[in-house]
Amino acid sequence: MLKLSKPLIVGVAPVGKDSVFAARVIAAHISGYMNLKTEIIPTLNIPSFAYNEKRFQYNAGVILKSYEAMEFEYDKVIAVLNVDIFMPIFTHVFGEAKQGGKCGLVSVFRLKMEQDCIYPAPSLVYERAAKVALHELGHLFNLLHCEDHRCLMHFSGDLCQLDKTPFYFCRYCTAFLQGFYHFKS
Repeated sequence: MLKLSKPLIVGVAPVGKDSVFAARVIAAHISGYMNLKTEIIPTLNIPSFAYNEKRFQYNAGVILKSYEAMEFEYDKVIAVLNVDIFMPIFTHVFGEAKQGGKCGLVSVFRLKMEQDCIYPAPSLVYERAAKVALHELGHLFNLLHCEDHRCLMHFSGDLCQLDKTPFYFCRYCTAFLQGFYHFKS
């Protein structure tokens, strides 16, 4: 578990009513794993101009830019969506955050999917969402993708990779967080 020498507060924002419980699960994981104070903040709306009619998806970069322009009283904000999001270079993304930014996104839309129309147990969906949120929060704290496949900061392009990802940062990413943000073990 990581501890921070100065208190930071992470706001977790549901986007739409379908994301409220997932936001609570994510807030609990951030609080428990990173020892950061979290608060569920009022529901956000998805900017309608982020919808791409050709792809039937929302542009994560556009949503992120819109949220980054908002005034929040939190050090970092994780927005939890229940829509399909993409970045122009990918068919879809599970989440998105700007390196060192203020806001990150987590979409549970594709986390609820499996092959052959079999839907995973809700507990697995929430576990996946928590992993994505912690990964995106790592980016907000200036962490890059990690080469160590046993690290939470390792890139996961599909659900199989995400399911294999553990709930911890490798020793290098942990050391970066401890040194740069004054986390204490």
